[in-house]
Amino acid sequence: MASSPLPVIAVTMGDPAGIGPEVALKALAHRPLHRHCRPVLIGHRALLTRVAQRLKLRLPVGLIDTSLPAERSGRITPGRVSATAGRAAGAAIEEAIRGCLVGRYAAMVTAPINKRAIHAAGIPFPGHTEWLAARCGVAGETMMLYDPSLAVALVTCHQALASVPSSLSTQRIVATALALDAALLGLRGRRPRLAVLGFNPHAGEGGLFGSEDALAAAAVRRLRRRGVVADGPLPPDTAFTPANRARYDGFVCMYHDQALIPFKALCFERGVNVTLGLPLIRTSVDHGTAFDIAWQGVAEHQSMISAIALAAQLARPRRLRRRAASSQKSQTAPQDHA
Repeated sequence: MASSPLPVIAVTMGDPAGIGPEVALKALAHRPLHRHCRPVLIGHRALLTRVAQRLKLRLPVGLIDTSLPAERSGRITPGRVSATAGRAAGAAIEEAIRGCLVGRYAAMVTAPINKRAIHAAGIPFPGHTEWLAARCGVAGETMMLYDPSLAVALVTCHQALASVPSSLSTQRIVATALALDAALLGLRGRRPRLAVLGFNPHAGEGGLFGSEDALAAAAVRRLRRRGVVADGPLPPDTAFTPANRARYDGFVCMYHDQALIPFKALCFERGVNVTLGLPLIRTSVDHGTAFDIAWQGVAEHQSMISAIALAAQLARPRRLRRRAASSQKSQTAPQDHA
């Protein structure tokens, strides 16, 4: 694998009782991807074989089997939460992380997991983002959702809404914005313009609705002193209007749904989840396990294709990324912020 001129991308199967195996198999059959990278699928071979046979799909040539000899794929039922499925998903994730950290893979792309299954398996993480940060020994990781037309980054992520206000700080907002600024600079080859959103309705109305928005205002001042092009705090209810999406390259959001509701409304079928601040490249689909349609052959796999393509782009040397971004911009300039 190391001798290939194309980056080797590890694709985990996700929760096998969901649509992860299906979207991964479909995406890896998308031949144009193979011009830019060598994707390998990581997961339980016997189970992936069951899904492939059921949906009349082919197993990819590159398949890393993470099943244990005593495991039986028949214990996993589509659409049903189980500890067995959680362990199978976890084994694929652990292999991808190890492989990336030792250079066996240039990047990893993850299919969705089910948090209840992971918990039932005794895995102490609420999601991929926290899992990766713990395994890589880093703090301050950032979730970015990316599409060529829209990028959002989250100051807080998987936590109860009631706990968000006490989790916000000027330093944390600045760190999130800096991570987003660096990511977009690398992807697009130019300095981005960022919007920092407020937390309260109307960005707090000058303190009438709470003090959290003052933290965002202080963060914008610090960012500007560091040369980042940033405005805010913007009122959350008007931040994603067409005019603002045309003006700004990225949006710094205070909590999970503030970012993901507009992003999924606008970019659901092609959006990509990217974890910033890690010593490895990780992208993911922007959707969940969809247990209700698992193994039925109807799952949309465009987000997985986009996630693999973006991972391959991020794995290129910076010079080549900037050239590709410049070419993409020249070809799609009228639609850049559609």
